[in-house]
Amino acid sequence: MTSTAIAICGLVVWAVLLSFVLITVRMSSVFRDDKALNEFHADGRDMAEIGLRITRAHANALENLALPAALMLLAIVTNNSEVTSGLATTFLGCRVLQSVIHMISISGPMVMLRGALFTAQQIILIIWAMELYSALAF
Repeated sequence: MTSTAIAICGLVVWAVLLSFVLITVRMSSVFRDDKALNEFHADGRDMAEIGLRITRAHANALENLALPAALMLLAIVTNNSEVTSGLATTFLGCRVLQSVIHMISISGPMVMLRGALFTAQQIILIIWAMELYSALAF
């Protein structure tokens, strides 16, 4: 399996793991009788701060899954995975770290670090898109 394929799987598994973290937080609230099972707002605004941050980290992971998956799948199906494989695990690492930081802190320095990790992911996407375009245009 290529680094690209591993990264795609990793992005999906990470989003699923965040789902389980969110489910755990919500169920603990239900078991403490803080909330009924059918009372949760989808955006997490009705939860304690950690629950809100987990909800946002999960949504953010899903919101940012399509673009890297599309480019990595394009690379695989066109036999150009060498374009994405070099930075695929870096991309995955940035995504996981961004989510973890999103969940653990909203301090200024941590938000800046989270923004830097997001920016790194965006730069990688631009690099991939440009290199795939070049590889496919000729």
